[in-house]
Amino acid sequence: MQAQTIPDRLKISPFLIFYAIMSMQIGLGAFDFQRRIAKDSGYDAWISILFAGACLHIILWMIYKITETVNGDIVAAHTYVAGNFLGKLLSLHSIGYFLLHCLATLRTFIEIIQVWVFPEINIFWFTFSYLLLCMYIVFGGLRTVVGIAFFSLVLTAYLLFTFGFNLPFSNFESLLPIWDHSINDLLKSSFHMTLSFIGFEIVLFLYPFIKEPQESKKWAHFSLFTTTLLYGVFAVLTFAYFSEEQLQKLLWPTLTMWKILKLSFVDRFEFIGIANWNLIILPNVCLSIWIGSRLVNRIFNIRQKNGVYLFVIVLLAAINLIHTREGIERLNSLVEKIGFAFTVLYIPLLFLAVQITKKVKKSE
Repeated sequence: MQAQTIPDRLKISPFLIFYAIMSMQIGLGAFDFQRRIAKDSGYDAWISILFAGACLHIILWMIYKITETVNGDIVAAHTYVAGNFLGKLLSLHSIGYFLLHCLATLRTFIEIIQVWVFPEINIFWFTFSYLLLCMYIVFGGLRTVVGIAFFSLVLTAYLLFTFGFNLPFSNFESLLPIWDHSINDLLKSSFHMTLSFIGFEIVLFLYPFIKEPQESKKWAHFSLFTTTLLYGVFAVLTFAYFSEEQLQKLLWPTLTMWKILKLSFVDRFEFIGIANWNLIILPNVCLSIWIGSRLVNRIFNIRQKNGVYLFVIVLLAAINLIHTREGIERLNSLVEKIGFAFTVLYIPLLFLAVQITKKVKKSE
């Protein structure tokens, strides 16, 4: 199949896929994943994180096999399997997927700002201002977006060390005995890690824009491994700090852990943490917009710039329709289910379809 022709000046270096994947995974579910996974398997939930991470390495391997076979992105894969018209039709769901992911990320973060910092913040104007910045970054191209992903992770990495202040008050013996829950409970917890793990599938959309994509494999797997390790360690630290009863009553355990940190120049460190989270979710939103607009360009032959405008207008209209905690929970639950279906069910099916089509075409 003829490869998509992308000029080298628009491509990113292989190692940058590490930051692109991590910036997508750390964001939406990082504040409350501990509560969600502990609901079914208690303090054994850290095992489910490792299991989910290991399974996703297999899915990532499938993603690279798909893109290598078709020498392109997911639209090329669908076209390879089903032809031009049906292939583009099958790709439509990916636009909605990234739109919902972007919407859930922004609305969840705005809720945190409303509860912890500015209760009277205007949702529309904050979203409008934030999306203006995102548009400015996206118009700079993928290299600019991934550059923001790099700086967002590097500049906020110090936040990891702030949780060390919780160690003197942690009881790691409370995690014993290990494996005190059924496999079914652990699988349920693995499912609830979906919100925190989705994002690695962007390789399906960025592959044509990676210089020497074969070299990016190790960086993609290393990124997934790093995220799994971070979530695993952080889950253990949270479980040692809170009792199971406390954990289920806390909406955002991560923010509550920051409350113990008192510095001479700031009394409420969680305000600094929330402010830093603006930068952490920035590449998350920008990558979703870039991929969504790129898909609009690929499927409908509309200029990507116009696709960005369309994406932003829909986001602005949709985000003002969600006002309650129940609505936000339903949105996150929807994204969780769709993300699970896309990564764990659809990608393996697409992998099988591509491999079967490859064999059929070879035999012909």
